[in-house]
Amino acid sequence: MTLRIGWFTTARGPGSRAMFEAVRDAIEAGAMDAELAFVFCNRERGEAEATDSFLDLAAQGGTPLVTRSSVYYRREVGGTLSRPGEPLPAWRLEYDRLVDDDLEAHPFDIGMLAGYMLILEREFVSRHAVLNLHPALPTGPAGMWQAVIRQLIREGAEESGVMLHRAIAEVDEGPVVAYCRYPLRDPELEALREQLPGPPAELDDAALDASELFAAIRARGVAREAPLVVATLAEFAAARRRVEGPLILDASGAPAEPADLTGPVNAQLA
Repeated sequence: MTLRIGWFTTARGPGSRAMFEAVRDAIEAGAMDAELAFVFCNRERGEAEATDSFLDLAAQGGTPLVTRSSVYYRREVGGTLSRPGEPLPAWRLEYDRLVDDDLEAHPFDIGMLAGYMLILEREFVSRHAVLNLHPALPTGPAGMWQAVIRQLIREGAEESGVMLHRAIAEVDEGPVVAYCRYPLRDPELEALREQLPGPPAELDDAALDASELFAAIRARGVAREAPLVVATLAEFAAARRRVEGPLILDASGAPAEPADLTGPVNAQLA
């Protein structure tokens, strides 16, 4: 049975576009038995040039395009902005309910958050299986990508990675579905580490963020995002993984262990 993928994005930059193009190209090449059931964007045309460009791209391929501006809705109802570490404001639940209504005509088997800048409400992720990207291995670190890279540098980590986990109400705590690894202590990065203006543990965030080492680690992670998304969705399309209620099961029907897809990801990069 063809896998129906629901695509969620804010489409702010090249990373989300690259992930979409990689999945679309894999489907068109016959590399996975899947279809894009829809593209949902929480921006509407006219809000941002980058988003408009992405919407044009999605429309060209004939994928159903659904948009509902979260900013316009928040202003319409007089809602407050979400704050990190605090419960989502009430309008966010109502917004996600409207999105769910919008998508009723486009059923999907699994959703992919690709540069989607909203946290999904509890009701939505209880009804739908949705995957979220995190720029680290299942063992961590947690947090935004900037904080992840700073911690990796300060701790002298041997490796890092990218993972996909199921989105649940608790942010970034859903079960890991798949991941890939990449090294952090090879000659290229060691040479950049030696260029740091001091011991990593003693440098402030600004100094680390401005370093070539920081940029190189970020580039390694970003390069693996689209290949990991493709490889993971291919697992579902080939029925090596499937969704059943709150569970991700393997081909035998047992709860699936996180899949180490480093090999397939490296093959795509090559």
